[in-house]
Amino acid sequence: MRRRTFLGAAASVGAAAVPLFSGCAHRRTGEDSRPLRFQSLAWQAESVAANKALVAEWNRLHPRTPVQYVQGAWPTVHDQLLTAFEGGEAPDIIHDASDDLADFAYGGRLADLTPLLPDRLATDIPEHSLRTATFGGRLYGVPFLQEPRVLIANRELLRAASGVRVPTPEDPWSWPEFRAAAKKLSQGRQGARYGVAWPLKEPVSATLNLALSTGGRLFHRRADGRAEVRFGAADEVVPRTIHDQVNVDGSAARTTLGMGGSDTLPGFFAGRYAMVPLGFSYRQQIVQQAPKGFDWTVLPAPADGVPVQGVSPQTLSIAADCPRKEAAMAFIAFLLEPANMARLALGDWMLPTGTTALRDPRLRARTYGWATGTALAGSLHAAPAQSVRGYPEWKDKIATPGLQEYYSGAIGMAELRGRLVEDGNLVLARYQR
Repeated sequence: MRRRTFLGAAASVGAAAVPLFSGCAHRRTGEDSRPLRFQSLAWQAESVAANKALVAEWNRLHPRTPVQYVQGAWPTVHDQLLTAFEGGEAPDIIHDASDDLADFAYGGRLADLTPLLPDRLATDIPEHSLRTATFGGRLYGVPFLQEPRVLIANRELLRAASGVRVPTPEDPWSWPEFRAAAKKLSQGRQGARYGVAWPLKEPVSATLNLALSTGGRLFHRRADGRAEVRFGAADEVVPRTIHDQVNVDGSAARTTLGMGGSDTLPGFFAGRYAMVPLGFSYRQQIVQQAPKGFDWTVLPAPADGVPVQGVSPQTLSIAADCPRKEAAMAFIAFLLEPANMARLALGDWMLPTGTTALRDPRLRARTYGWATGTALAGSLHAAPAQSVRGYPEWKDKIATPGLQEYYSGAIGMAELRGRLVEDGNLVLARYQR
């Protein structure tokens, strides 16, 4: 990656939210004095407060170069950005996730950040994190927050289970050991208590990212550089484990397959599920909602061999149409100063990508499982689909319904493989002509 010392131009922030569709296009006519627009996808109260506070702080320090805060939303961001780019009215500074950037990057909608990235960020954020937002050798987003998938477990039930070893980040359960533990943590033939609840309303990212722990990748590059789907033995381990826990062992609750993570928490608090695989940030909801005295712990996700899982970090990008890209990068650099990056991570209950921010003592406390998450930071790598054009359509039209049907027992592994590979490659081919 080519690096250049950043020469400090500045942009800044106005904390008040403003209408989104008044962005870069209007400034092409020479209105470069207008505030840059920063669209944030923060949604948890602590995270929104942290983002707005930093925006206000930047504006106090740089009153001549304000930035205005624009509130976006994760469920609609992809389609909303498509519309904004088509209309020439995209926000200047874009908060998104790395697995949503490929089509925008290859489509010329995002600025190449390679020559703009300050040396401090280029050296502080590990190369494997920067690769998650690198397409065609160019950087299109700065990864700043990441979230390992962990097991949230009822500590009391875990202690009471005979013959169940408590895993650690250094020695996690293998997938067969996890399946055995879930059986032992189950109780009653009619599901009085399940060993695990899999909330898989959106099953694709969980399945693909955890599959890295077994050597699965699913997406591969051909000699001509085009991506294609291959579904081998290593790719089968995670989906087969989940399927068998639901349909063979009875150790996983069928009713949670269509749930989001938050939907499983009442049953978890009631002792109906001993463990729930969740993103690391769900700890905030558990702290807020758990009954008084409820004892829970954070365990690493299962892994066969070297612990590794895929992640799609949250990113900050700059629209290609933005006329003041260096000013926009100045604001990003401010947001991602180590103290500020740690502040954003704490607000979102996630991990920072920056190595300096990751050393913040608050992120290494044993309380609420912070230390477990921090210990997993080195095992987080680019999700398999990061650079694949057409991934959003493949996910929505092929993989999501296919995995949902497989996990429920409606189809078998052979049918799932056919859909993911044969139907999936037809989708990808349209984006790679």
